Amino acid sequence: MKLHLPNHPTQLYFIRHGEVEEKYHKVFGGSRIDMGLSPLGLRHGEAVAAWLKNTPLDAIYASPMLRVQQTLAPLASQRNLQPEILDGLREVDFGDWTGHRWDEVQAIFGVSAFDWLEIMETRGIPNAEDILTFTPRVQEALLRIIQARPHQRVAVFCHGGIIRVMLGLLLDLPLTRMAHFNIEYGSISVVEIQPEKKHAVEIELLNFQPPLV
Repeated sequence: MKLHLPNHPTQLYFIRHGEVEEKYHKVFGGSRIDMGLSPLGLRHGEAVAAWLKNTPLDAIYASPMLRVQQTLAPLASQRNLQPEILDGLREVDFGDWTGHRWDEVQAIFGVSAFDWLEIMETRGIPNAEDILTFTPRVQEALLRIIQARPHQRVAVFCHGGIIRVMLGLLLDLPLTRMAHFNIEYGSISVVEIQPEKKHAVEIELLNFQPPLV
């Protein structure tokens, strides 16, 4: 297949899980709350599978968390592909913010939840995952995928925060700049990696939500 010729780029399809259960809307769940999908979230998974129906995929990688596993199920079943679970793709641990609504963070912790990327980078979330371990574990997972699947198409099902970090790593941008990237529930972002080109990493698609089926 042309897909596997040496001059063909590596294509990464970053897919965020679908909408979570309503009681967790605008709540910091992170890696400590293993929430499931809402009825709409299940439809997001079906929409992703339908949109990718005719796209050749060589592998599926995924976070171990329930909301991700439920999102990828329709695609995995359609392709008869066994997803490879990478613990490095799990969502960030939000420490003491876990379980609090976004609008509660200001009252309890005296900071804006919308600045969570900046606050995390300065290690300002009590008992949260340390940025010095968070970024390297995501980077390790990303490199493992790229090195294992050169010149192939790969679906990576994970979380909004993780997708932002991976984009930042690929584009060599600081974590704080990733606040400019909106990653919606059930969205697909496609990145091509072509090491022989001056701009080795190209964003082909960003935050695209396939139409519901």
